[in-house]
Amino acid sequence: MTNPQMVMYEEEFNQIQAIVDRLVKEANARVVFIIDKNGQLIAASGDTELDTTSLASLTAGNIAATGGMAKLLRENEFTTQFHEGEQSNIHIQLVGNRVILVVIFDNKTSLGLVRLRVKKASEQLNGIFEALLQKVQDPARETPFAEITDEDIDNLFND
Repeated sequence: MTNPQMVMYEEEFNQIQAIVDRLVKEANARVVFIIDKNGQLIAASGDTELDTTSLASLTAGNIAATGGMAKLLRENEFTTQFHEGEQSNIHIQLVGNRVILVVIFDNKTSLGLVRLRVKKASEQLNGIFEALLQKVQDPARETPFAEITDEDIDNLFND
């Protein structure tokens, strides 16, 4: 089954943002962000003066390339990646095979602390995304686009 298009509601976005904000503090990270597998930024916290848009896009490409390597090795996916630099480190975690959690940190914290906090945050995020998927797939739930007609769309582009 293909992954259905993700729809984000304000309630879930606020929950996700709270987890990202908390993770920055608890892991003593420079920046934390969540992206979808297409490279679209969902949430960010910390030093967001970094070019998070480019980082998100490159991270999604990295996950896709690593997924290709995993398949060659008959693995489903490599869910965790770590890149160590002289001044910055990047911990990348695939959450529920839906989104990517990225933590950028320096020598003010340790990989062990980051991994511990990422594990907890990943569990919380996975719960939110599971609930969101259930909400979106509920046939009784009206979609946020239900009231939009073809005429409304035509009028939007005719103005």
